[in-house]
Amino acid sequence: MKIEEAIVFSLAHSGHGMTTDQIADYINSKSLHLRKDGNPVTSKQVYAIICRFPDLFCKDAGRIRLIM
Repeated sequence: MKIEEAIVFSLAHSGHGMTTDQIADYINSKSLHLRKDGNPVTSKQVYAIICRFPDLFCKDAGRIRLIM
């Protein structure tokens, strides 16, 4: 699954906003996205994706939420 899909999945299943660290931990614990280099997803990588898709995600008080 693409990382942006994994982020959407994580947020949808949590039912509330999450920090980038929490999102990265969830993605890694469920093996939702595998990087080509084999390393775990980082919170910086999650943040970069969130910034790239402003129509999907919003940042609110240190939490990331889905825009629906």
